[in-house]
Amino acid sequence: MCDEINVARELKPATTFDEQLNKIKERGCIVGDEQWAKRVLKQINYYRLTAYFLPYKEPDETYAEGTTFNNMYRTYEFDRRLRHLLFGTIEEIEVMLRAQLSYYHAHTYGALGYENKDNYNNWHNHERFMNQISEDIEHNKNKLSVKHHNQFYGGKFPIWVVIELFTVGQLSLFYSDMNRKDKKIIAKELYQTTDKNMTSWLKCLTELRNNCAHYSRLYNNKLISVPATPENFPYTLGKNVFDYILVLKFLYYDSDKWNKEFMVGLNALVEEYESSIELERIGFPEIWNDILNYPNPKMNFQKHNDKT
Repeated sequence: MCDEINVARELKPATTFDEQLNKIKERGCIVGDEQWAKRVLKQINYYRLTAYFLPYKEPDETYAEGTTFNNMYRTYEFDRRLRHLLFGTIEEIEVMLRAQLSYYHAHTYGALGYENKDNYNNWHNHERFMNQISEDIEHNKNKLSVKHHNQFYGGKFPIWVVIELFTVGQLSLFYSDMNRKDKKIIAKELYQTTDKNMTSWLKCLTELRNNCAHYSRLYNNKLISVPATPENFPYTLGKNVFDYILVLKFLYYDSDKWNKEFMVGLNALVEEYESSIELERIGFPEIWNDILNYPNPKMNFQKHNDKT
């Protein structure tokens, strides 16, 4: 059997805004106000915007009957505002985790305990970890906190300082590379869950955070990893956006604030755009509101909520 040969296609030539608009119209999209549509194309890359047309594309490359430019733009706006809502919640979780993980590690192993490779599991690559921290310090050398510790502490950085330089991916790796006993203690005290669940959720938090930070499309898209489903939870998680929102719920530190702020914001967003979107495109089941309001396990902040 012959190996499959991939033949490179010739790249398409660049098109003007007028040509982009005409292409959309020729494929059957109802444009309406063409001047406004052209302004939208000047603000949003054609390649980015037309990704929201994909669910309505027929096999012959035309758009389904009734497809309108205005509706596609509203779908784009819903996606943009959803990312903004999620990113704000991710920020809160991330900041809390920096405080909790650094507090635990400092009080268990000391201010510089993160430098000792014995304080990690067998999968931890300590040389790479420390090299990354050195790069973080160099990259942030003009920050006041870095200047302060270079000037007054001989370049020694306690965990509660260096953890603020971590990306969310580094934060996730820091937890997953801890000794099992430490991970179990943290997972149980923060979330009444297992270390395996928390490791999975932090990995998914990183994926979702990176999607939001780089303005990647969430609508009609799936993420990479399957989050762990906690025991006795009445829904099995998958790769949809909805499942990752559940991960945020599991990691969020205040159930009252989740209900009064995040859920209020999400419901308002869905209500505003419900005529233009299909919630199943982001994995929302019919009872999505009930699932997102399902009680979290009791969270415990009594032991690790003081300043280091």
